[in-house]
Amino acid sequence: MKKLTFEELPDAVEELYEKMKKIEILFEDKPYLKRKNSPLYHLDKEKCSTYLNKSDLAQFFYMLMDEKIFFFDDYDQKCNRSKIQLFVEENFTYKGDSGLQTDIDTISKQFSESKGFTYKEKQIKFIESMINTLEKRKNKLISW
Repeated sequence: MKKLTFEELPDAVEELYEKMKKIEILFEDKPYLKRKNSPLYHLDKEKCSTYLNKSDLAQFFYMLMDEKIFFFDDYDQKCNRSKIQLFVEENFTYKGDSGLQTDIDTISKQFSESKGFTYKEKQIKFIESMINTLEKRKNKLISW
């Protein structure tokens, strides 16, 4: 480890402080992780992580649900939406504002935004981004 000069010390302290804040955020949601002897230490349900933000994750699942690609209840749309939302909340984390993976308390608001036309431009931008990703994937497969 490099020995710091007096001039480098403020930057090093700031960097350490930022790292400590991220660790604290992680432990806020899962306080039992602080204690290795806790019976819940190894029982935390593993979730699928994504680099999408919460809004984009909701748009992604809403689109798949609305286009009837994913469903739990093909006959009751209200029930289906509730089940899809619960599935996302219980099984996924998203990239939070801190840059860390964050559990989803509720995604209802973001699902509502995905349905409404108020956020039409935001939805179009997200879909264009997804199309771009799929086009890159397609080109990669073609070039193999």
